[in-house]
Amino acid sequence: MHPKTIGLIAHPGKPGVGELINSLIAEFARFSMSTLLEKETAAVSGQRSDTTIAQLAGKVDLLVVVGGDGTILNVAGHLGESSPPIFGINVGSLGFLTCASSPAFREAVECIAKGKMTFSTRALLEVVLRDSKEKHEPMIALNDAVFSRGEISRLIRLHTRVNGEPLTEFNADGLIIATPTGSTAYSLSAGGPILEPESGVFVITPICPHVLTNRSIIVSENWTIEVEASEPDYPVYLTVDGREPVRITKDATVQIRKAKKTLQLAAMPDMSFFSVVRQKLKWSGSNV
Repeated sequence: MHPKTIGLIAHPGKPGVGELINSLIAEFARFSMSTLLEKETAAVSGQRSDTTIAQLAGKVDLLVVVGGDGTILNVAGHLGESSPPIFGINVGSLGFLTCASSPAFREAVECIAKGKMTFSTRALLEVVLRDSKEKHEPMIALNDAVFSRGEISRLIRLHTRVNGEPLTEFNADGLIIATPTGSTAYSLSAGGPILEPESGVFVITPICPHVLTNRSIIVSENWTIEVEASEPDYPVYLTVDGREPVRITKDATVQIRKAKKTLQLAAMPDMSFFSVVRQKLKWSGSNV
């Protein structure tokens, strides 16, 4: 892939991000590549733009996202119908989704300009909340959908079905439905397995289950998962990729399935998923 037009999106709160964006603009220009900026990114770098993330996605060949994994998750949730590949530049420590550090931005730009990127196809979740009060728009997640309790310190009951067949009623602090991309996030912290990004499965992981035999279960990405709160008198919240939580009402069902579109994550040619896992989790082999 040799992209001609690059979209730049940055986390406006990261230190030094404005200077980095201007340096990236100059570096892309050196390779005769044009750049377009998202509006908040333009503001923090002293530029002008009224373009939203969704509008930008429809105009460019590649999105370069400057920030961290959370910034990429936010972008993935606001792409709209268009879905250009995303190349992440990390401001801070190495993440699972970003593929280059900010000091190496020149090497990253050269990699993009010369078409040396590798690509990983990532499945997305489509999360639909159904209740009798209002129609909710589908929410898109790159990482996960998380069910959690509110401020009351008690377990919640979540009746879960897979392809219409009852799985179990989880009595736990919460429940995570994660993509392979999200398997290295909250699900991993809750004891779930690490899934290879293109493995074609989702994982259902309970958070601190009361029944010790409740463990993570891996299901096909082609199946539909449904979750209902069994005790509606106690608050249950749904959070999609860390965005604003939504309270689930007593008559609501949350349907989770694979989204029709996918997301392409770009990476430097010498970076693989397993190399990132080894580095991030500090796997160095046995000392015995």
